[in-house]
Amino acid sequence: MKKFENTKRILDSGALAVVRAKPERVLEIAEGILKGGVPVMEISYTNSDAPMAIDAVHQKFGDKLLVGAGTVNNGATAKDAISHGAGFIYSPIFDQDVMSLANEYQIPYAPGCSTVTEAMHALRAGATFIKYFPYGGLLGPEIIKTIKTPIPDLPMLESGGVNASNITAWFEAGVEVVGIGGALSKGTPEDIAKSASEIRAKIDAFRAK
Repeated sequence: MKKFENTKRILDSGALAVVRAKPERVLEIAEGILKGGVPVMEISYTNSDAPMAIDAVHQKFGDKLLVGAGTVNNGATAKDAISHGAGFIYSPIFDQDVMSLANEYQIPYAPGCSTVTEAMHALRAGATFIKYFPYGGLLGPEIIKTIKTPIPDLPMLESGGVNASNITAWFEAGVEVVGIGGALSKGTPEDIAKSASEIRAKIDAFRAK
């Protein structure tokens, strides 16, 4: 099933690129992260041409790269993203309409939650990952460790302030996946590939312990 397959692809990667850019630039970023071994990216719907960018990635890279939609805050946006083949949905909030559509179309959904109670409600509704937003990025890995101590099975995706220098600390705290913006979206495709390779190596080294 698509949801399980895409969830596995996200987990196997351990990282995804968080992208807010024009379609032409999105293709450059996609080229770089693929070369560097991070074959998952989220294209934010804060840009009005996000659907075109998703289409462009599919056309150029096909199944080599799993592309999802980010900043999906309502059902209409979710339906649009799904119609363009988004492989997962990523959001700063939890929305029941988005959750229902993700369940119906069998794709992973990672909502942002500000409290542990909200996170548990989202998880029980069917969320695949929980993004502790915005406090994860503000408070650092220790807050993830604090949450995971009483709720070790809460699947967490962190995307605030993650980079190659601190990525290991996030995994040690208990996240399953990290979302990375600047380190996987700046520079030439070669620069991005180099950053992605470093991130890939850090994740692989942690998992090999």
